[in-house]
Amino acid sequence: MHFSKPSRLALLLCLCMPLPACGLHPLYKGGKSGPVAKTLGSVHVASIPGKSGYLLHGALQDRLMPEVGIRPHYQLEVEVDDRIDGLGIRRDNTVNRERRTLRARYRLIDLRDNQVVVDATASSDAGIDVVSSEYATIAAEDTALQQISENVADQIITHLALYAERRDKADRLPANSATPPASTPQNQAVQAVKPQNIS
Repeated sequence: MHFSKPSRLALLLCLCMPLPACGLHPLYKGGKSGPVAKTLGSVHVASIPGKSGYLLHGALQDRLMPEVGIRPHYQLEVEVDDRIDGLGIRRDNTVNRERRTLRARYRLIDLRDNQVVVDATASSDAGIDVVSSEYATIAAEDTALQQISENVADQIITHLALYAERRDKADRLPANSATPPASTPQNQAVQAVKPQNIS
């Protein structure tokens, strides 16, 4: 099933909304016009080498939907490691099962002061059946790469959205709340993730 770019963003927004019964609030408060969506729309994704990098770059672009004509406030840099490992072995010592794994280290850089505000990793893997047809096996490997690229992109976007939400909360703290009292651990956690030296 394929979704348009707006539909993909809407689906991701819904997936990031915890149940009200848990006492939690939706991450994407304000929808596509809210602070989180605006922050994601101001992220420029640097080019990522290789086929896996190309697919991941496209998946990230689809989810971020950067605003055209707007100078980005952030740059996302990603390094990928794409591996295929043999798992099952037939009696003739040929591989009958593979696992494709995509790992990504990503850094979000605030272009206003060139500070790294997010530095993390994401990974996903998928199993592949190795059949007698080489063409079919290659097609299955490509399908697996597409799938795990989408999964890694979802993980990265979710992490960036969490950063954007915490950044928005920290920016909205009153000036006299810069040093919250020890009795408010939640406020301390918000302050701890606020980037320093923001212009």
